[in-house]
Amino acid sequence: MAKVTSQDLGQEPIGKLLIKQAVPASIGILVMSLNILIDTIFVGNWIGANAIAAINVVLPVSFFIAALGMAIGVGGSSIISRALGADNTPKALKTFGNQLTLTFLFTISFAVFGLLFVDTLIPAFGGKGNIFAPAKIYYEIILYGVPVLGFVMMGNNVIRAEGKPKFAMYAMMIPSVGNLLFDYIFINILDWGMAGAAWATTGSYIVSFIFILWFFLSKNSELKIDFSHFALNKEIVSEIGSLGFVTLARQAVVSVTFLLVNNALFNYGGETSITAYAIVGRMMMFVLFPVFGITQGFIPIAGYNYGAEQFARVKEVIYTAIKYATVLGTIVFIGLMVFPEVITKWFTGDADVIRITPNNMRLAFAAVPILAVQLVGAAYFQAVGKAIPALILTLTRQAIFFIPLMFILPVFYGELGIWIAFPISDVLSTIVTYYFLKREVKLKLETA
Repeated sequence: MAKVTSQDLGQEPIGKLLIKQAVPASIGILVMSLNILIDTIFVGNWIGANAIAAINVVLPVSFFIAALGMAIGVGGSSIISRALGADNTPKALKTFGNQLTLTFLFTISFAVFGLLFVDTLIPAFGGKGNIFAPAKIYYEIILYGVPVLGFVMMGNNVIRAEGKPKFAMYAMMIPSVGNLLFDYIFINILDWGMAGAAWATTGSYIVSFIFILWFFLSKNSELKIDFSHFALNKEIVSEIGSLGFVTLARQAVVSVTFLLVNNALFNYGGETSITAYAIVGRMMMFVLFPVFGITQGFIPIAGYNYGAEQFARVKEVIYTAIKYATVLGTIVFIGLMVFPEVITKWFTGDADVIRITPNNMRLAFAAVPILAVQLVGAAYFQAVGKAIPALILTLTRQAIFFIPLMFILPVFYGELGIWIAFPISDVLSTIVTYYFLKREVKLKLETA
């Protein structure tokens, strides 16, 4: 087997290493986010405003099933990073084999379940009225490709755990470019409408899967497994499950949040409000790419050095990641506060949507400059294998604060209450994360 080169995670200067890890992750997220953004612009302009709302309705279901792959990927990658840091390559190999088996079993099962209950799930997630028909077309086709996306999300995290951020970046860029090309062909040229948008996305998943499969079969990967690694190991599965559950719970909450917000906004403002939320949601994925990139780059560095018991380096990467991400988040915040009208017009020419979206966008992003503490803090506990605090901090932002606020505030402020719940929950979750992270640094990293 090839010599493990992930040792760089424990040797290079932290600032240089974080940039080296974060820049490819950021570029990958940027391209993926641009894909989602432009895809939504294409759909809104070539099909119509209701098509944007229809895609937003389907996202919770496809996100959740894809999140199974991501959860298995993140949970197993934490083990792999720490195992490589502790020079325990056999455990890393066994973990990867178990990840493949688990991803296959879970994503296929849930995709079948999702297809069986299509007529129940779409209305439950806000696909009512004129939104139902296009949402059903999009949903059924997307679910065929979601298991493939599960493997892509799992494999991407493993590539990053190996210390190969450039290949992880390519794995995110290739399908994004492919999706836009397919969009143009299927929607604009062939005029397939919602079916074209769905097949473009599903096709992009398949392209990404082929690239990741090539990576692991090539000499670029250090994880050369055999059939014995596929047999599930109780201890490894338990550890993947406990750590991966953090990611799965976060994505499940995202899906539930989409369901609740879509239904609440439909009741207050109809299809127009759901479309506004869809645009704001796309911008959340897009504009926060540098912050998410820093967080992604941070995770393997923290995990590897924690496994190697180099706690001073772990502390340094925490502070460096928060500093970098805060600066980038502030730049994003300024842009969103100044240009929300221009951004909204990228997506649609619908006058009602253009009228209500800009102010709601400002409200939703009001606390972006402080989010770095929350995101990096929650990621730290997951990276070092502490599942319980990672789970708690991951759920604070949406499950513990946002969802209750979303029910309480509209009683007093109507639809406005839904939108102001976003920044309030961001502030509260950041305060809680700061407390736990500061306590961890003092008790574990400074006294070890």
